[in-house]
Amino acid sequence: MGEFVRVETADGVATIRLDRPKMNALNGRVQREIGECARQVDADPAVHAVVVYGGERVFAAGADIKEMAEMSYAEMSAHSSTLQDCFTAVAEIGKPVIAAITGYALGGGCELALCADIRIAGESAKLGQPEILLGIIPGAGGTQRLPRLVGPARAKDLIFTGRHVGAAEALQIGLVDRVVPDADVYSEALAYAARFVGGPSLALRAAKRAVDHGLEADLDTGLEIERLQFSGLFATDDAKTGMRAFAEKSQAKFTGR
Repeated sequence: MGEFVRVETADGVATIRLDRPKMNALNGRVQREIGECARQVDADPAVHAVVVYGGERVFAAGADIKEMAEMSYAEMSAHSSTLQDCFTAVAEIGKPVIAAITGYALGGGCELALCADIRIAGESAKLGQPEILLGIIPGAGGTQRLPRLVGPARAKDLIFTGRHVGAAEALQIGLVDRVVPDADVYSEALAYAARFVGGPSLALRAAKRAVDHGLEADLDTGLEIERLQFSGLFATDDAKTGMRAFAEKSQAKFTGR
């Protein structure tokens, strides 16, 4: 458990909880702790799904600007690799990951949310990539994950202007997947994550890899990625269990083997 980021696990669902008052600013320590927590839950067989949550008030208001302002080019060149690695660790969790977004998710906070598979936002949530207003650009995946999610034109609009997007517009453009009352964000995220507890964890991991890696390739390569993931599952007990249960009209009990 880190100083500002911790893992809370209950009933097969892990929460990666950011807790750096007041706004969960993502300084170097927080970034490293996020990466450590991501690797922890990925390796834990008792965890079937993950929620990333910043608390009732704010998801994460972005990087620690005071810390960044003092960095030289050489220092940031080294630090930016660490930053991307920590966020990529979240994106590569081989289980469904849900971002529970309350309040602000700006800059690095928005980029962290982009690493999730599903984003559930409160009605008053604000998302954006305001780095351009500081004379810089997103450095934790925003220029890459955002256009893959909402398309290049919409991504450029958000990155070029640095404007904040309300929950309704974020839903409209596909930046978030569901909008709920602010008080219900975390409970809705937990409820969604609970759907995967006891599910076919190997198939879920394979599906996530096929989608994510396929998006980075041409169609033919993507289809080959899918074929290999698909056929590989036939070596698992879960696939035999699932198909046998279907034939017998019974409920499959998956074991993750």
